[in-house]
Amino acid sequence: MGQSKWIDISQPLTNDMAHFPGDTPFKYELTYTKQQTGSVNVGQITGSVHIGTHIDAPFHYDSDGKTVDQLEIDLYIGEAAVLDVSHTEKITAETLRPFKLHGASRVLLRTSLPNHPKRFPSQMPELDPSIADFLDEHGIKLIGVDVPSVDPPESKDLAAHHALYDKDIYILENLMLDHVTPGRYELVALPLAIGGADGSPVRAVLRSANAQEANTT
Repeated sequence: MGQSKWIDISQPLTNDMAHFPGDTPFKYELTYTKQQTGSVNVGQITGSVHIGTHIDAPFHYDSDGKTVDQLEIDLYIGEAAVLDVSHTEKITAETLRPFKLHGASRVLLRTSLPNHPKRFPSQMPELDPSIADFLDEHGIKLIGVDVPSVDPPESKDLAAHHALYDKDIYILENLMLDHVTPGRYELVALPLAIGGADGSPVRAVLRSANAQEANTT
């Protein structure tokens, strides 16, 4: 039996997608049509680097931190555990403790927030900064979430961002995980090599060769 197909867990980039309040919305339009050029259609895009499914570079919350083009691409390729934490509105170290994380250096959290790319949530589950120590103890280097941010939109101190940063754990946000069965997968979520950028949209995909569940104890 061959390997299973790739599963797209990215938000489509559309002109009516939701964006972080006050940030630059996404827009795609044709700069020139084939009729105008006589040969090709040429499009352009504008929008925040934090639009849709995206990674945060440390420079996003630390002016001396690494920018997107300085990050190791190996962070965003490899084994990942998809964990269902939809039973709680506050995700703490205790929430994650029952899961078997051995062998996976990346975790993706499927929360209680339904995947609605065209609507910015008025409320969303909270990630307690305590998860950073727990994830670090288990060798986790990347956390992915299906919410717009690991901190509440109104936060100014960004406690979860900084707690993860202190443990060298990188951040992937706005995933689409409602259609994904919890378990172990191969993840590819490469950012664009944007010079000096604080973040980048990604095309995030998963593939499971065997449907191995991330069982709880």
